[in-house]
Amino acid sequence: MNVDTPLPSNTADAKAARRAAKAARKRERTAARAAARRAKRRGGVSESQAPAGSSDATSGPGTAAGEEPLGLRERLGGFWMRRIHPVLDVISPIGWAVLGVAVACWILGLLLRITELNVIALTLTVPLVLAALFVLGRTSYKVNLDLQSHRVVVGTRAVGRVEVANPTQRVILPSRIELAVGQATAQFMVPRLAAEQSHEELFAVPTKRRAVLVVGPVRSVRDDPLSLMRRQVTWARSQELYVHPRTVRLDGAASGFLRDLEGTPSSDLSSSDIAFHALRDYTPGDDRRHVHWRTTARTGKLMVRQFEETRRSHVVVALDNLADHYASEDEFELAVSAAASISAQTMREEKELTPFSFDALQRTATFRVLMDDYTVLEQLRDRHSLHELGQQAADLAPNASAVMMVVGSHTTARELNSAANQLPIGVLAVAIRCVDDAEVRRSSIGGLDVVTLGDLDALPKALRAVGR
Repeated sequence: MNVDTPLPSNTADAKAARRAAKAARKRERTAARAAARRAKRRGGVSESQAPAGSSDATSGPGTAAGEEPLGLRERLGGFWMRRIHPVLDVISPIGWAVLGVAVACWILGLLLRITELNVIALTLTVPLVLAALFVLGRTSYKVNLDLQSHRVVVGTRAVGRVEVANPTQRVILPSRIELAVGQATAQFMVPRLAAEQSHEELFAVPTKRRAVLVVGPVRSVRDDPLSLMRRQVTWARSQELYVHPRTVRLDGAASGFLRDLEGTPSSDLSSSDIAFHALRDYTPGDDRRHVHWRTTARTGKLMVRQFEETRRSHVVVALDNLADHYASEDEFELAVSAAASISAQTMREEKELTPFSFDALQRTATFRVLMDDYTVLEQLRDRHSLHELGQQAADLAPNASAVMMVVGSHTTARELNSAANQLPIGVLAVAIRCVDDAEVRRSSIGGLDVVTLGDLDALPKALRAVGR
């Protein structure tokens, strides 16, 4: 199956939809103008206080004259869209050119009695007649488009199938089926189908980059060898395929770096931490292991220990998605994968997570929606300063214990220092600087740890370097 053929941008269905929408808008504007004219006529008669009888004589015929053309236009428009437009839309641009030349030759040849023009007209008419025979007739298919999974990771193939069945009691001749896949089309032939017979075709979509691909719709196509006429019918709607960024698991020492984060101090009261705070009256549902029996014996009522939560881990993953800060598309994809990997590991360890970029806050309800948000993330062409990223991190998570900023190779040390200065005091700040094919190395700018990353597989090693 070929998926490298460019997808036609002016398909029959697309043009029909655009023309139908345009006709609907035109009808709405016409109806609004007619209503405005009728309201103006009624208002004009009332204000001028016309004599009795003159109002009926003016408004009656005027209204009828205003409404009748409107209804006629609607009927003509509906007839055009239902009957004429589908027939004319079958002819391709090449077919229209051939038809125009043939008509001109016929007219000039017959009027001027030039035999050569008549021969040319006949020569051009014969292919048009044969092309019409190719597209005549109706085909009744039942088509099912089934994707094995609507979410895959970059580098893996998305597998699906198209099932074409003949639901009628007559034989359907062979035809060609087109399946749109992103900006390309896959084509395959459907053989002759007897009554109640079906044909199944498997396909695989290679995924080289992070994207949201639209698979479908499925169309049956009938055309002639010269492409003078083309008739297509849509049978199955399109479906979305999410190609998630590639991520790596941060096991071992790298995962331990996130696991050992102490968090930030908290003044929230709890009944199950290690810092004793005070005693309080027992309430139904309290753990009896926390009952303070000496105080209970002295006061004559149950008293339980109340604790204070000591520290709470909260990781912020701030992704710089400004296009000016990256040397290439691959460098930005590396940054997205690094941010997604850290976010995924934080979620697996059930820590509080706040992932965001300049223009979006990624959702953390489930792992799937988190990866979906990273899939649709795009580079910004706007002008922003990197210190805004640090300010957003401080505003979104003022009690964060660690802020991981993922930036590009064009980010300067001054910009990184400016962003780090916006973070609250005591926060562990790490900048992961993504550079194509660079070796892992660690440096520091004030209180900011800077790690250079050149390959996604080296991310665990880079985090181990920070953890030392």
